[in-house]
Parts: sequence; C-alpha cells; structure tokens
Amino acid sequence: MNTTALFQPFQYKQLQLKNRIVMAPMTRAQSPDGIPTEQVAAYYARRAGAEVGLILSEGTVINRPGSKNMKDIPDFHGDTALNAWKQVIDAVHAKEGKMGPQIWHVGNTPIPNSPYPGIPMESPDNMSVADIQDAIQQFAASAAAAKKLGFDCLELHGAHGYLIDQFFWQTTNNRTDEYGGKTIGERSRFAVEVIKAVRAAVGADFTIIIRLSQWKQQDYTSRLAFTPQEMEAWLLPMKEAGVDIFHCSQRRFWEPEFEGSDLNFAGWAKKLTGQPTITVGSVGLKGDFISAFKGEGTEKSDLTELIRRLERQDFDLVAVGRALLSDPEWVKKVKEGRTAELADFSPASMGVLY
Repeated sequence: MNTTALFQPFQYKQLQLKNRIVMAPMTRAQSPDGIPTEQVAAYYARRAGAEVGLILSEGTVINRPGSKNMKDIPDFHGDTALNAWKQVIDAVHAKEGKMGPQIWHVGNTPIPNSPYPGIPMESPDNMSVADIQDAIQQFAASAAAAKKLGFDCLELHGAHGYLIDQFFWQTTNNRTDEYGGKTIGERSRFAVEVIKAVRAAVGADFTIIIRLSQWKQQDYTSRLAFTPQEMEAWLLPMKEAGVDIFHCSQRRFWEPEFEGSDLNFAGWAKKLTGQPTITVGSVGLKGDFISAFKGEGTEKSDLTELIRRLERQDFDLVAVGRALLSDPEWVKKVKEGRTAELADFSPASMGVLY
C-alpha cells in the first residue's frame, strides 16, 4: 500500500502541516473541574511526537451556563484554565506539533451529573436574543484566547446535535424570529454570526475550521441537506462568513452523500465551496464509533479506499479518532509501513488518558 498521499505537506494561510493526518477531537473529560492537567498536556504531546500532522483538542467550552454536560470537560475561558492550556500548546510545540482547540457549547444534550445544578441547559428554543448575542461573543472570546495562547488554528464544534447544530436542525430549532426558519439557510444564521465574530477576533490569517455533520446523536439517520443545492445553501454562507476548512463528520467515510456520485460529505463540501475539507469516520477501522459506546472493540482495516479518494483530491485532510486512542504511534507506523503492528481499537482506551 502506497501511503505517499497521506504524507504530503499541507498549507493554508499560516497553517503549515507536515502531513495530511489530523487527530480528531475526542471528549476525554479528564480535566478536573475544567482545568487541563499535566497528564492532558502529555497525552497530546505524545501524539505530536509521533508525527500527527494536526491535533484538534477535545471539545473545550465557552463561558455560558450549561455549556458542558460533564464537570471535567475542559473550559476555554478563565485565567486558570487558559494558563493550563498554555502548558498544553507549549508541550505540543516542543514536539514540533501543531494544534487547535475545538470550541464548544453542548446545548441541551443530556446531563449525567450537571455541573450547573438548577441552571437549565441552553437550546435554540429557550435562549433569548440577549443569550444568543452573549453566546456569540463568548465563542469569539475563546477564539481570541486561542490565538493569544499560541495555538495554530481553531475549530468550532457545529456537529453531532450540540448547540450550533441544534440551530441548524429543524427538529430542535422551532424559533419564529431571525434565528429560526423553514430552510437550512435561514437556520444557519446563528452559526454565521458566530463565525463572523470569531473571524473579527482572530484576524484574517488565522485558520478557522468548523466541524459539521448530517447525523445527530439524537438521530443517526437525520439529514440537514437532502440535495447538493441544500448543502450549498448551508455551507456557502459559512464560507463567506470566514470558515477556511470544513471538517465533515460521517459515521463511515466511504459512504456516498448523495445518489449518483460516490463523493462523500467532505468530497461534496469541497466541490461546492472550493475550500479545503477534512474527512472523518471510521478511518483505519472496520466499525463505526457508535460501537465503541456499546463497549465493542473494532478491528483495524486497510487504508486503500481512503488513499484512493485522497489521491483523487476529494478532500485535503484525514481525521483519525479511535485508532489514535489505542495506538498513539498510529501515524508513525503507517508512515514506516508497519501496518501489521497497528493495534485494534479497544473501548478500554476511551477511559484512560495515555
């Protein structure tokens, strides 16, 4: 298997990567009361030292009530948390890695143990316009902090049924004002205003990524865009607002997005916007990540189809998630042709920080 395409450099604006492999954001919830530890820094630095091209952090939350649904999800606001994140990015840079935080608000997803007892979770249906405007400014504040701390880029979490995605989705957005609407274009207003505020906060040259998905945690079969025309109406306003790279989440990267073409989500996003895209979804594994939450292990799989699509320039970057949890040296082994040494995914790896 010729993996040369995976190890070509990539550059967009000031973001320069040594290869096309991205560590996907994966919630670890091991930052006590929201403060990343030395173990968190070592966890990311270990992947940076093993030649991951770009690390995207686990979701880190903005300064809004109910922005996280587990108390040990890391914050990306406040001096204590931000000082801890400075230790993380410095550790990654010491290993010659590149990293961006994923900036997040979970919306009204279920809370196992609420970090904010008595405070209702925020959603499109219960946020006032003032709440929305403050949330937009808090996304921008966290983005400004990312640049100030020395991160190489940032990602907005607009996927998987969390707050930004809840505004996109007709099932969860029943607003009748300017932040609602019957079309995906209308319901994208919140995301567009977040992106504009973030762009103003970080300047023209800092790379902004947004993670998007059709499927939701609440409904694996849901769709926001049923046709290429609807997808264009969804994505182009975000491009115009300032998104540089679209991170297109699928459960299985090889599945076509629309009938009549084998292009996946990332392939269509690139075709419609002209922007770089990241593909993600069961890369290097035979089963999708939903199985991991059921306690199921997953065997590794070869990368032939992924590389075929990358060589065809369907997308620009490839995000790897679970495979990098079980095997921190996954990228290095692939580069050196040691694929027989790649570890199968074990769900036990989701509970440890290594």
